Amino acid sequence: MMAMMLEESDASDAELVGRAKDGDRGAFGRLVERHYDFVYRAAYRWCGRKADAEDIAQEVCVRLGRAIRDYRGGGAFTTWLYTMTLNVTRDLMRKSARETAKTEAYGTHAMIAGDMLPEPDDPADALWAAVRRLPDKQRDAVLLVYGEGLSHAAAAEVMAISETTVSWHIHEAKKRLKALMRSAGEV
Repeated sequence: MMAMMLEESDASDAELVGRAKDGDRGAFGRLVERHYDFVYRAAYRWCGRKADAEDIAQEVCVRLGRAIRDYRGGGAFTTWLYTMTLNVTRDLMRKSARETAKTEAYGTHAMIAGDMLPEPDDPADALWAAVRRLPDKQRDAVLLVYGEGLSHAAAAEVMAISETTVSWHIHEAKKRLKALMRSAGEV
């Protein structure tokens, strides 16, 4: 038992994925354990709310369980996981937007939206809050490159676009962020 635990902790992602694809629950559990914080952190940067980030991370784990057999290994496992996290985040945000629209349509009090939250005290928090207000592709590019530290090439792979397009989205995001921060009195 102890040798198996040591094996799993020393195993690469590729080895764990291979074993998980073959039905090894321990290997799958180790993959989830190894990458849960990474998924939560990425989700939090995208949505800015702890409860939503927890929901996203849990949904990613569920989807990972269903999709692990489809992983082909063409790129890094973490790139595939980023893409899955991004898709789950977008799904949650769309669902939240639909629910908010329904609530407003019926004339009841709207659920708390990102724009209604108090302004953060920390300038870094204010910047990330502004990033979350960017258009989807710009937000994703900034979060992947600056929030997660990916190269433009790795971000391009996650976003399924060209590296040049990632650079363009970041350039446009910087211009928009400058205006957003200036209007908020942060710059």
